[in-house]
Amino acid sequence: MKITFMGAGSTVFARNVLGDVMCTPALRGAELALYDIDAKRAQESGLILAAINHNVNESRARIKTYVGTENRREALRGADFVVNAIQVGGYEPCTVIDFEIPKKYGLRQTIADTLGIGGIMRALRTIPVLEDFAEDMRAVCPKAWFLNYVNPMAMLSGYMQRYAGIKTVGLCHSVQCCSGELLDALHMQDKKEGRRELIAGINHQGWLLELYDREGNDLYPEIRRRAAEKNTGEKHGDMVRYEYIRRLGYYCTESSEHNAEYNPWFIKARRPDLVEKFNIPLDEYLRRCVAQIKGWEKERDDILADGKITHARGGEYASHIMEAIATGVPYKFGGNVLNEGLIDNLPREACVEVPCLADGYGVLPCHVGALPPQLAALNTTNILAQLLTIEAARTRSKEAIYHAAMLEPRCAGELALDEIVAMCDELIEAHGGYMAMYR
Repeated sequence: MKITFMGAGSTVFARNVLGDVMCTPALRGAELALYDIDAKRAQESGLILAAINHNVNESRARIKTYVGTENRREALRGADFVVNAIQVGGYEPCTVIDFEIPKKYGLRQTIADTLGIGGIMRALRTIPVLEDFAEDMRAVCPKAWFLNYVNPMAMLSGYMQRYAGIKTVGLCHSVQCCSGELLDALHMQDKKEGRRELIAGINHQGWLLELYDREGNDLYPEIRRRAAEKNTGEKHGDMVRYEYIRRLGYYCTESSEHNAEYNPWFIKARRPDLVEKFNIPLDEYLRRCVAQIKGWEKERDDILADGKITHARGGEYASHIMEAIATGVPYKFGGNVLNEGLIDNLPREACVEVPCLADGYGVLPCHVGALPPQLAALNTTNILAQLLTIEAARTRSKEAIYHAAMLEPRCAGELALDEIVAMCDELIEAHGGYMAMYR
């Protein structure tokens, strides 16, 4: 078996996913191909993964590093699974640009990687790179599964599923953490063991539709009561999603920090009091990125100094999906797949997040039915911008970029049409070669 990791310079994530692989009996002897365009980061990842391979895997995995676009096809050749963890444009210059230019137009953001004008721009500079990946995969590993971990999840996975001719599933961390973290925060930890849940919607806005304890008791009435009570007390970090429970009736998968920017309700130039009321950390992501970059440098030095790095298999979906496909033993997970009759009241072209089974036949999505109408409506406001962004990337149309931004909830809620167009033009120009195909 061969597993290719695209963006292996994402060392912490590569360590988690491929460390899990090396802790999985069915996968321990795999060939691991590490690919990145940054030779230094790829080499660092290779050294750390080699240490894990030695310390926990008796050096059974075969690890090889590939650097540069000229070696990409060899990295992919014969792969059974391709894990995608790239970031096109990095923190600097592109992430900073995605925050600073919209701020000039009065658009403040929290994360800017999933929706909003920042998410649109990130998709537009990433999809052309994924097109190159897909071309190489069709040539040298056409049967491989493409496991996408990169945001904006729905736009990138949706593009690959509709146009790339590659078997693709999008994977996120937020589904498996959703209900457990909610119960912890509401001091209902005793209900976690043996709980049963149903989550469906779109990435970062998947809805916790059902939650029952081991005896089959519905936990939502008590969740709604406690969440309403907590939001009237001291400020905390999940106030936006608790307001979702109050107003929409349901909790959703990704953090309040993320969800504050997926709708026009919480971050408004004319209502700065809402940012304070709902404890929304504007621009915190930029500060966190800087701290993570500095922190990684120290962590890398510490790891490489003593060589004692170890690893225990974690909750990331990737190794479990690979194991299920390799062994035929089913594994259930929350995956991002094309909505081919899965959620009845969302567009068929949308990339949706639903329960899936992995087994020897691949990934099998499960039919959910219709979402409560208010949840489907909110998902659809996000989906419209996602589909228009995919169309802009597919056609290389600047006009389609404008359309995506016009329909994006925050842009539409804050800016006039001429401001949206001017902001898009300024962003495209500032991103330079990363967006040259749209000029």
